[in-house]
Amino acid sequence: MKNQRHPAVVYAIALAAMLFWGLSFVWTAIALKYYEPFTILFIRLIFSSGLLFLFLWLSGRFQKIKASDYKLFLLSSFLNPFLYFIGETFGIKYTSSTISAVIIATIPVFTPIAAIYALKERLSVLSFAGLIVSFFGILIMLVEKNLNLAASPLGIFLLLFAVASAIGYSVFLKRLTQKYSAITIIAVQNLLGAAYFLPFFLVFGLSSFLRVSITPELAGSMAALIIFASSMAFILYTVSTREIGISRTNVFSNTI
Repeated sequence: MKNQRHPAVVYAIALAAMLFWGLSFVWTAIALKYYEPFTILFIRLIFSSGLLFLFLWLSGRFQKIKASDYKLFLLSSFLNPFLYFIGETFGIKYTSSTISAVIIATIPVFTPIAAIYALKERLSVLSFAGLIVSFFGILIMLVEKNLNLAASPLGIFLLLFAVASAIGYSVFLKRLTQKYSAITIIAVQNLLGAAYFLPFFLVFGLSSFLRVSITPELAGSMAALIIFASSMAFILYTVSTREIGISRTNVFSNTI
Protein backbone atom coordinates (compact mmCIF):
# COMPACT_ATOMS: atom_id res chain seq x y z
CA MET A 1 0.00 0.00 0.00
CA LYS A 2 2.94 2.29 0.57
CA ASN A 3 4.27 3.67 -2.73
CA GLN A 4 7.07 6.21 -2.46
CA ARG A 5 6.35 9.45 -4.28
CA HIS A 6 8.82 12.04 -5.50
CA PRO A 7 9.42 14.69 -2.79
CA ALA A 8 8.18 17.46 -5.11
CA VAL A 9 4.89 15.60 -5.56
CA VAL A 10 4.48 15.15 -1.80
CA TYR A 11 5.22 18.85 -1.18
CA ALA A 12 2.63 19.79 -3.80
CA ILE A 13 0.12 17.51 -2.07
CA ALA A 14 0.82 19.16 1.29
CA LEU A 15 0.51 22.64 -0.23
CA ALA A 16 -2.82 21.75 -1.84
CA ALA A 17 -4.16 20.58 1.54
CA MET A 18 -3.11 23.86 3.15
CA LEU A 19 -4.64 25.86 0.28
CA PHE A 20 -8.03 24.23 0.88
CA TRP A 21 -7.74 24.75 4.64
CA GLY A 22 -6.70 28.36 4.15
CA LEU A 23 -9.81 29.00 2.06
CA SER A 24 -11.92 27.14 4.65
CA PHE A 25 -11.55 30.04 7.09
CA VAL A 26 -13.29 32.30 4.59
CA TRP A 27 -15.97 29.70 3.74
CA THR A 28 -16.63 29.15 7.45
CA ALA A 29 -16.94 32.87 8.11
CA ILE A 30 -19.57 33.06 5.36
CA ALA A 31 -21.49 30.03 6.65
CA LEU A 32 -21.52 31.48 10.18
CA LYS A 33 -23.74 34.29 8.90
CA TYR A 34 -26.48 31.69 8.41
CA TYR A 35 -25.83 28.67 10.65
CA GLU A 36 -24.70 27.99 14.19
CA PRO A 37 -21.22 26.40 14.48
CA PHE A 38 -22.53 22.93 15.42
CA THR A 39 -24.84 22.96 12.40
CA ILE A 40 -21.97 23.74 10.04
CA LEU A 41 -19.78 21.05 11.56
CA PHE A 42 -22.41 18.31 11.51
CA ILE A 43 -23.48 19.05 7.92
CA ARG A 44 -19.97 19.20 6.48
CA LEU A 45 -18.92 15.96 8.19
CA ILE A 46 -21.99 13.86 7.44
CA PHE A 47 -22.04 14.86 3.76
CA SER A 48 -18.27 14.48 3.42
CA SER A 49 -18.39 11.01 4.95
CA GLY A 50 -21.27 10.03 2.66
CA LEU A 51 -19.38 11.16 -0.44
CA LEU A 52 -16.21 9.32 0.57
CA PHE A 53 -18.01 6.07 1.45
CA LEU A 54 -19.87 6.26 -1.87
CA PHE A 55 -16.55 6.59 -3.71
CA LEU A 56 -15.03 3.70 -1.74
CA TRP A 57 -18.06 1.52 -2.45
CA LEU A 58 -18.14 2.30 -6.18
CA SER A 59 -14.39 1.78 -6.55
CA GLY A 60 -14.23 -1.28 -4.30
CA ARG A 61 -11.41 0.25 -2.27
CA PHE A 62 -12.88 0.22 1.23
CA GLN A 63 -10.72 -1.59 3.78
CA LYS A 64 -12.29 -3.47 6.67
CA ILE A 65 -11.35 -1.93 10.00
CA LYS A 66 -9.67 -4.34 12.41
CA ALA A 67 -11.29 -4.63 15.84
CA SER A 68 -7.96 -3.76 17.47
CA ASP A 69 -7.97 -0.39 15.67
CA TYR A 70 -11.45 0.75 16.76
CA LYS A 71 -10.01 2.54 19.79
CA LEU A 72 -7.44 4.32 17.61
CA PHE A 73 -10.15 5.57 15.23
CA LEU A 74 -12.41 6.68 18.09
CA LEU A 75 -9.60 8.62 19.78
CA SER A 76 -8.30 10.23 16.59
CA SER A 77 -11.82 11.25 15.53
CA PHE A 78 -12.51 12.70 18.96
CA LEU A 79 -9.44 14.94 18.64
CA ASN A 80 -10.08 15.80 15.00
CA PRO A 81 -12.64 16.52 13.64
CA PHE A 82 -14.59 16.81 16.94
CA LEU A 83 -12.42 18.87 19.34
CA TYR A 84 -10.42 20.56 16.59
CA PHE A 85 -13.48 21.81 14.71
CA ILE A 86 -15.09 23.09 17.91
CA GLY A 87 -12.02 25.17 18.67
CA GLU A 88 -11.53 26.35 15.10
CA THR A 89 -15.14 27.21 14.25
CA PHE A 90 -15.92 29.00 17.51
CA GLY A 91 -12.50 30.68 17.30
CA ILE A 92 -13.39 32.12 13.89
CA LYS A 93 -16.72 33.27 15.35
CA TYR A 94 -14.97 35.33 18.03
CA THR A 95 -11.98 36.57 16.02
CA SER A 96 -11.47 36.89 12.26
CA SER A 97 -10.58 34.48 9.49
CA THR A 98 -7.11 36.05 9.16
CA ILE A 99 -6.21 35.88 12.86
CA SER A 100 -7.64 32.36 13.02
CA ALA A 101 -5.43 31.22 10.16
CA VAL A 102 -2.38 32.75 11.83
CA ILE A 103 -3.00 30.95 15.13
CA ILE A 104 -3.67 27.65 13.39
CA ALA A 105 -0.27 28.17 11.78
CA THR A 106 1.32 27.57 15.21
CA ILE A 107 0.70 23.86 14.68
CA PRO A 108 4.13 23.29 13.08
CA VAL A 109 5.80 25.16 15.93
CA PHE A 110 4.62 22.62 18.51
CA THR A 111 4.18 19.45 16.44
CA PRO A 112 7.89 18.48 16.38
CA ILE A 113 7.84 18.12 20.17
CA ALA A 114 5.08 15.54 19.93
CA ALA A 115 6.71 13.86 16.93
CA ILE A 116 10.07 13.55 18.66
CA TYR A 117 8.67 11.95 21.81
CA ALA A 118 5.74 9.96 20.43
CA LEU A 119 6.98 8.89 17.00
CA LYS A 120 10.77 9.24 17.35
CA GLU A 121 10.92 11.58 14.33
CA ARG A 122 14.07 13.64 13.85
CA LEU A 123 14.15 17.40 13.30
CA SER A 124 16.84 18.83 11.03
CA VAL A 125 18.66 22.08 11.77
CA LEU A 126 17.00 23.71 8.76
CA SER A 127 13.54 22.62 9.94
CA PHE A 128 14.27 23.92 13.44
CA ALA A 129 15.34 27.30 12.02
CA GLY A 130 12.15 27.44 9.98
CA LEU A 131 10.07 26.84 13.10
CA ILE A 132 11.79 29.69 14.94
CA VAL A 133 11.08 32.07 12.06
CA SER A 134 7.48 30.86 11.97
CA PHE A 135 7.02 31.49 15.69
CA PHE A 136 8.19 35.10 15.53
CA GLY A 137 6.15 35.72 12.39
CA ILE A 138 3.04 34.59 14.24
CA LEU A 139 3.83 36.90 17.16
CA ILE A 140 4.08 39.85 14.77
CA MET A 141 0.57 39.10 13.50
CA LEU A 142 -1.01 38.61 16.94
CA VAL A 143 0.56 41.43 18.97
CA GLU A 144 -0.07 45.10 18.21
CA LYS A 145 2.50 47.90 18.61
CA ASN A 146 1.23 48.66 22.14
CA LEU A 147 1.67 44.94 23.01
CA ASN A 148 -2.08 44.33 23.19
CA LEU A 149 -3.54 41.27 21.54
CA ALA A 150 -5.01 41.89 18.09
CA ALA A 151 -7.98 39.57 18.76
CA SER A 152 -10.41 38.39 21.43
CA PRO A 153 -8.66 36.40 24.20
CA LEU A 154 -11.53 33.89 24.14
CA GLY A 155 -11.14 33.45 20.39
CA ILE A 156 -7.38 32.98 20.75
CA PHE A 157 -7.88 30.41 23.53
CA LEU A 158 -10.35 28.43 21.42
CA LEU A 159 -7.99 28.44 18.46
CA LEU A 160 -5.06 27.32 20.62
CA PHE A 161 -7.33 24.53 21.88
CA ALA A 162 -7.80 23.55 18.23
CA VAL A 163 -4.03 23.59 17.74
CA ALA A 164 -3.49 21.23 20.70
CA SER A 165 -6.18 18.89 19.34
CA ALA A 166 -4.57 18.88 15.90
CA ILE A 167 -1.17 17.98 17.30
CA GLY A 168 -2.55 15.05 19.26
CA TYR A 169 -4.51 13.95 16.20
CA SER A 170 -1.38 13.96 14.06
CA VAL A 171 0.24 11.35 16.29
CA PHE A 172 -2.72 8.97 16.00
CA LEU A 173 -3.04 9.67 12.27
CA LYS A 174 0.55 8.67 11.60
CA ARG A 175 -0.15 5.25 13.13
CA LEU A 176 -3.33 4.78 11.08
CA THR A 177 -1.55 5.62 7.81
CA GLN A 178 0.63 2.56 8.29
CA LYS A 179 -2.45 0.30 7.99
CA TYR A 180 -5.16 2.06 5.95
CA SER A 181 -5.56 4.23 2.86
CA ALA A 182 -6.08 7.98 3.23
CA ILE A 183 -9.65 7.89 1.91
CA THR A 184 -10.67 5.05 4.23
CA ILE A 185 -9.22 6.87 7.24
CA ILE A 186 -10.98 10.17 6.50
CA ALA A 187 -14.30 8.51 5.59
CA VAL A 188 -14.39 6.67 8.93
CA GLN A 189 -13.14 9.62 10.96
CA ASN A 190 -15.68 12.01 9.44
CA LEU A 191 -18.51 9.55 10.10
CA LEU A 192 -17.42 9.23 13.73
CA GLY A 193 -17.02 13.00 13.94
CA ALA A 194 -20.59 13.48 12.68
CA ALA A 195 -21.79 11.03 15.34
CA TYR A 196 -19.98 13.05 18.02
CA PHE A 197 -21.59 16.26 16.77
CA LEU A 198 -25.12 14.89 16.30
CA PRO A 199 -26.35 15.51 19.89
CA PHE A 200 -25.00 19.09 19.81
CA PHE A 201 -26.64 19.73 16.45
CA LEU A 202 -30.00 18.45 17.69
CA VAL A 203 -29.86 20.58 20.85
CA PHE A 204 -28.19 23.78 19.66
CA GLY A 205 -28.56 23.88 15.89
CA LEU A 206 -31.64 22.09 14.61
CA SER A 207 -34.21 24.82 15.35
CA SER A 208 -32.20 27.58 13.64
CA PHE A 209 -31.27 25.20 10.79
CA LEU A 210 -34.95 24.67 9.97
CA ARG A 211 -35.56 28.44 9.85
CA VAL A 212 -32.73 29.31 7.47
CA SER A 213 -33.47 29.74 3.77
CA ILE A 214 -30.78 28.36 1.45
CA THR A 215 -29.04 31.05 -0.61
CA PRO A 216 -26.40 30.62 -3.34
CA GLU A 217 -23.80 32.10 -0.98
CA LEU A 218 -24.64 29.63 1.79
CA ALA A 219 -24.88 26.64 -0.56
CA GLY A 220 -21.57 27.51 -2.20
CA SER A 221 -19.69 27.93 1.07
CA MET A 222 -21.09 24.69 2.53
CA ALA A 223 -20.35 22.73 -0.65
CA ALA A 224 -16.78 24.03 -0.61
CA LEU A 225 -16.36 23.07 3.06
CA ILE A 226 -17.73 19.57 2.41
CA ILE A 227 -15.76 18.79 -0.75
CA PHE A 228 -12.49 20.64 -0.28
CA ALA A 229 -12.01 21.35 3.44
CA SER A 230 -13.50 18.20 5.02
CA SER A 231 -12.68 15.72 2.25
CA MET A 232 -9.86 16.62 -0.14
CA ALA A 233 -7.73 18.56 2.34
CA PHE A 234 -7.75 15.77 4.94
CA ILE A 235 -7.03 13.10 2.33
CA LEU A 236 -4.06 15.07 0.96
CA TYR A 237 -2.82 15.82 4.47
CA THR A 238 -3.01 12.13 5.37
CA VAL A 239 -1.01 11.15 2.29
CA SER A 240 1.63 13.76 3.07
CA THR A 241 1.86 12.67 6.71
CA ARG A 242 2.43 9.08 5.64
CA GLU A 243 5.15 10.05 3.16
CA ILE A 244 7.20 12.69 5.02
CA GLY A 245 5.98 12.61 8.65
CA ILE A 246 3.93 14.99 10.74
CA SER A 247 6.69 17.53 11.50
CA ARG A 248 7.53 18.26 7.88
CA THR A 249 3.91 18.17 6.77
CA ASN A 250 2.78 20.61 9.44
CA VAL A 251 5.50 23.09 8.48
CA PHE A 252 3.36 23.73 5.41
CA SER A 253 0.62 25.05 7.73
CA ASN A 254 2.46 28.38 7.57
CA THR A 255 1.25 28.79 3.99
CA ILE A 256 -2.35 29.07 5.29
